[in-house]
Amino acid sequence: MDEWPVIKGDYQIGDKESRVGVVTLASHFDLKLKELKKVAIIGSCKTENLGIEKTITNTISNPNIRFILLCGNESRGHLSGHTLKAIHANGIDDNGKIIGSEGAIPFIENISASAIERFQKQVQIIDLIGETNLETILQIAEKYGSMGEIYPEPPFLIQTAKGKRQRKTIPISMTKDIMISENVFLDSSSGVVEICSGSDKSKK
Repeated sequence: MDEWPVIKGDYQIGDKESRVGVVTLASHFDLKLKELKKVAIIGSCKTENLGIEKTITNTISNPNIRFILLCGNESRGHLSGHTLKAIHANGIDDNGKIIGSEGAIPFIENISASAIERFQKQVQIIDLIGETNLETILQIAEKYGSMGEIYPEPPFLIQTAKGKRQRKTIPISMTKDIMISENVFLDSSSGVVEICSGSDKSKK
């Protein structure tokens, strides 16, 4: 657990053996050292896609965490709190869309369905969305911080990409071909569709 959390973000680390992680959604709290001992991790989650992915990745890589406490103000438009509840309850469809989410772009692209299933099994959601009183939040976090057992499977580690592969750009020819897709062009003068593969072209 020396390298946990595995993904950087807007959070503070407390007791890594605590059973509760706190997600403050669009709100931000600065906890003192004594307060941090009541939680494993506390931080924001403002988006319904990358924010959700980071929350899940850091959670399932620490089997000590058995509860996710949602609190703070909801992220307007993104509805990250609502979406976290939705993915925990319903998962994703074949297109990666979080089932039941009303967020603007609730799509998962960088973690697998098995990672989401692990998240569903490992933790319970404590819904305090809208609660911004830190004392109240910490009281409830402390209550759950020592409840339950460690999840009986090793940390679920997700190998994340350093960055998405950029699409290769192929220049349009001097005959003013129209690019239809990455390797497909239309010769506007002849109406011929040309498919490029490296330096070769085939015509249809």
